[in-house]
Amino acid sequence: MSIKVLLVGGGGREDALGRLIVQSGSELITAMSNTNPSLSSISSKVIKLDENDPIRSVPNMLSEKPDVAYIGPDGLLNTDLADKLFSNGIKIASPGKKAFQIESSKGYMRNLMKRNSIPGIIPYYLMDDDYNIEKILNTGIKYAIKPLGLTGGKGVKVMNDQLPDIKSALSYARSILRKDKQVLLEEKIEGHEFSVQAFCDGKRLIAMPVAQDYKRAFEGDLGPNTGGMGSISDANHSLPFLREGIVNQAIKIMKKINDSMEKEGNKFRGILYGQFMQTSNNLYMIEMNARFADPEGMNVLSLFRGNIVDVLFGIANEDLSTVSGVSFQQKSTVLKYIVPKGYGEKPLPGQLKIDMKDIPEELTLYYSSVNGEMDNFTMTSSRALAVLARSATIERASATVEENLWRIKGDYHIRHDIGTSESMEKKMNMYL
Repeated sequence: MSIKVLLVGGGGREDALGRLIVQSGSELITAMSNTNPSLSSISSKVIKLDENDPIRSVPNMLSEKPDVAYIGPDGLLNTDLADKLFSNGIKIASPGKKAFQIESSKGYMRNLMKRNSIPGIIPYYLMDDDYNIEKILNTGIKYAIKPLGLTGGKGVKVMNDQLPDIKSALSYARSILRKDKQVLLEEKIEGHEFSVQAFCDGKRLIAMPVAQDYKRAFEGDLGPNTGGMGSISDANHSLPFLREGIVNQAIKIMKKINDSMEKEGNKFRGILYGQFMQTSNNLYMIEMNARFADPEGMNVLSLFRGNIVDVLFGIANEDLSTVSGVSFQQKSTVLKYIVPKGYGEKPLPGQLKIDMKDIPEELTLYYSSVNGEMDNFTMTSSRALAVLARSATIERASATVEENLWRIKGDYHIRHDIGTSESMEKKMNMYL
């Protein structure tokens, strides 16, 4: 009898993970709110999920008697769903709501680092009244103004960027304060951002290749911030503009955060995903997250070699030492997201048709927030289709994506510059 794996979520990251689960020989049960055509095609059972009340779906999940479960989307991790499944005897390879605070509360993450003398904290103020906000914003230092909770990568606004003057910065900070009762003012720093993701069993970390996403909606890094328009990873599992040793330094910070959570009685099991910034002379932690990155999770999962279900059990059983054979191909990847016209501001979702004939081995299409069939589906207001290529170099992988865009018919938006030689040269010359 095959192992049953419950996968909760219907986006591109879940599609990438679901394919690996099936490749392992396990049976996939998917709970999702949309009708992701790829996940539907490989699942033995699809459970309709109400993301506004996921606990209602628990009886249907339990009736399938899964051997292990993984919950993907951050909005669902910020509910009692993982704890409810765990209390009903289901092994869980995702954090419970308390441990998920490492992502859901920017205050918790920063206070944890401060209490445990973990390096990499960006200087910040955590404000619960506006008595001193105007004074702080008028010091001449530029700040990133952030809500403390989940924002899908779109809640941060930066002075001299999205906030052109003190008046707009003060107005935005006060609007967050009124809504959330707290607001984070964090000194603006500049450098190369990068993402490190790791499997975590509460004690051990297995790090994945480094990746970097492109957040801005338009080419040349212009336009509004989005959840991510695409991402890159390099064949050496670092990135060409990162200093030697900086990735190991980042992994050590993640390990200290994990150890500190265990020490304080809040053990973390799941995917730790650190967003870091390398400045000209330092390394800073921007955010710590508790699930696969979107889109960077697809870059690394496309390179995964081994049995992913063994990894999920290792996480759930708090013992990754029993897992062997995990590796990642030494290839570069480039992912470019197909999104609705107007994405990031006023999205206009439409219909897309895909020519599936003779798709080359180095190209993968991951289906995200869509409904329909593999070759004909409707977009939602969010990201629709991840077009990912693997090759010897980032630039060649980017070109492979471009060479296959003829397959996609319909009105959509994409950033063509992701991973191009011009884009990479620009990155190499920044922040020297």
